[in-house]
Amino acid sequence: MQDRHISRRAMLIGAGATAAWAASPARALLQQVAEIPLPADVAALPGRMTVEEKAGQLTLMAAAWAGGAAVSLNPAGAAGSFDQQLADVRAGRLTGVFNGNGTAMAKAMQTAAMRQGRLKIPLLFAADIIHGFRTVFPMPLAEAASFDPELARRTARAAGTEAAAAGIDWTFAPMVDIARDQRWGRGVEGAGEDVLLGRIMADARVRGFQGTRGLAAPDAVASCAKHFAAYGAAEAGLDYNTVDVSERTLREVYFPPFEAAFAAGSPTTMASFNELSGIPATANEWLLTQVLRREWGFGGLVVSDYTGDEELIAHGFAADAREATKLAFMAGVDMSMQSGFYLKHLPTLVAAGEVPMARVDEAVRRVLALKVALGLFDDPFRRIDPRREKTQIRTRAHLDLAREAGVRSIVMLKNDGGLLPLPRAGKRIALIGPFARGQHDLIGPWNVYGTDAEAVDLLTGMQAAVADRTAITVVDGSGIDAPLPGGIQAAVAAAQAADVVVLAIGETQRMSGEAQSRTAIVVPPAQMALAEAVAATGKPVVVLLRNGRALALEGAVLAAPAILVTWFLGSQMGPAIADVLFGRESPSARLPVSFPHATGQQPYHYAHKTTGRPNPPGAPQEYKTHYQEVPNDALFPFGHGLTYGRIAYAGLETGGGTLAAGGTLTVRATVTNSGTRAADEVVQLYVQDVTASITRPVRELKAFRRVRVPAGASQVVEFTLRRSDLTFIGRDLKPIVEPGRFRLWIAPSAQAEGVAGEFTLA
Repeated sequence: MQDRHISRRAMLIGAGATAAWAASPARALLQQVAEIPLPADVAALPGRMTVEEKAGQLTLMAAAWAGGAAVSLNPAGAAGSFDQQLADVRAGRLTGVFNGNGTAMAKAMQTAAMRQGRLKIPLLFAADIIHGFRTVFPMPLAEAASFDPELARRTARAAGTEAAAAGIDWTFAPMVDIARDQRWGRGVEGAGEDVLLGRIMADARVRGFQGTRGLAAPDAVASCAKHFAAYGAAEAGLDYNTVDVSERTLREVYFPPFEAAFAAGSPTTMASFNELSGIPATANEWLLTQVLRREWGFGGLVVSDYTGDEELIAHGFAADAREATKLAFMAGVDMSMQSGFYLKHLPTLVAAGEVPMARVDEAVRRVLALKVALGLFDDPFRRIDPRREKTQIRTRAHLDLAREAGVRSIVMLKNDGGLLPLPRAGKRIALIGPFARGQHDLIGPWNVYGTDAEAVDLLTGMQAAVADRTAITVVDGSGIDAPLPGGIQAAVAAAQAADVVVLAIGETQRMSGEAQSRTAIVVPPAQMALAEAVAATGKPVVVLLRNGRALALEGAVLAAPAILVTWFLGSQMGPAIADVLFGRESPSARLPVSFPHATGQQPYHYAHKTTGRPNPPGAPQEYKTHYQEVPNDALFPFGHGLTYGRIAYAGLETGGGTLAAGGTLTVRATVTNSGTRAADEVVQLYVQDVTASITRPVRELKAFRRVRVPAGASQVVEFTLRRSDLTFIGRDLKPIVEPGRFRLWIAPSAQAEGVAGEFTLA
């Protein structure tokens, strides 16, 4: 970022911090945006609070009475006792808790706040509802593969309904970080590598969580777009690591999904763990105040990530807890999560004149405004209803939706010779691999309340789909990371006795998610040895990949005639896979991330630049951009995915080939299915700006459309381009559109030719 931003930050953390904040030329605008109208009695509360009570409203802690897997999903910390948290509630030292244990816990805490608290301010109950509550839906990356924002809205709506029924007001989702390095484990929580898909999914999930009746509706939960910003750009894909990217890259790649989330109504955002060009995001005034507040006009609440303010010390940015509190708070973090720093240090900072009371009141008003919007001042118990908790969670409708979402998230990478779908009868199937059976690694990472024990495994799903359950022989073959005694011999024997092998291999759910970076994004060696042995039998093999990221496939796995990417699909994983495997449903998903030839290509994304020495199509040429070992493209590109139809693209029409300055350009292609089964095709429109004042990517996704193409039929698919679709960030870091020549593709993936042409922007 530019030096002026760094110097501004330096000024704010110096001796003149208070004066600098108060004298900011944009302060009036900041107040106007942030001052959400409050009822008179609520608006009067800051004037009645002690500074300690104000700090309490800005302090969020993990629930001492924790729910589900919450205790294992964050670093070990001193949560304290439930009795101590109740005492903090009565004393006004706590605004709320997160990842608690249902309505019984929430009722006890809210009762303490409303009956015994001096000011009777309702508590806020938050949770990580990343991809479902007790009904678990496909992990967000898998759901992004559906290229179906309406599906994402529906699953988020169901998740929000269940969470609200258990007393939860606020979810720390959606994660909208763009992830272009598949070594980074947290890519599993987002929508992949593409900006457009990321924007669309961010919008859909915010609207789903919050519903259509306003945040005060009993079944609505407030969303929190995270992590602001550029967490997905961590160096070497290492979680929590340094991020150093240009301001242009921030504005073109990492900011847009957040802007989409805020436009959809997300009232909160979470500061990210990483530093950004030398300044940790949790204390980055340029990011949290200049961009978020003044430039974008965001009037909502900024919360730290788990101990994010405390980590300023380990970053080497703050000398101690007191300074860390001041830096985070003055940069724009309104609420501290888990460290307790605001409660401990804000009162003394205010007393010393180092933090203005006006800044404290501003943050408190944002907290109160969120509680007002959620309807908590009208009815603090509106989401705390044990009857709803019993009747609105894991309903049949939600489980059916989980199965539908699972089906629509499965990507078919290969289907050589039409091996799939398998017949429901007449074939002996050897189901082999460490993921073939058992209640493990089904729901995926980052789920606090769902369990594998409540999910349906692969074997159960397959047995329910076939005519004769005894036609399936199941053998583990190997462990996940280590061989099993006699495992390969048993697997080979099962394969030899079968007509077809279904090989269930991949990653555990602990190999993806927070703090789960991998240096080699490959199938573990023990499972590769199993795959090689099974392939050597000569029997046809269907590979079912369980994974939370793109993988570099090789050997017998890559050579298998059929490969399905099944991710972690949640509560109905087994039935969803069986639906596709046996043809009850046709695969229709597309890769939201590029699968590389090798780990060493990371970070990789399809929308890369050409460089000044691009390698032309074909073999590598000397002194051109290429690796020695693999092509400089994807093994399976972004947008790739097959169906049970046979799809071809033809007949490009470019509507005269000129897009007028104030007009539109309609482009069309004909999609034909010459197969014997109907197919849902995701038709994608890519554009390249051939010559520009800032170099542009080789392709950028501008639109996509899911179309149903019956067997033996054709369908004309139409897209409309506008001048605004061709915007990029110019030399002055402002959006710009430049006339000139553009290439376009209507194609089934980011590397497919499909039908290609050109147009001119006048």
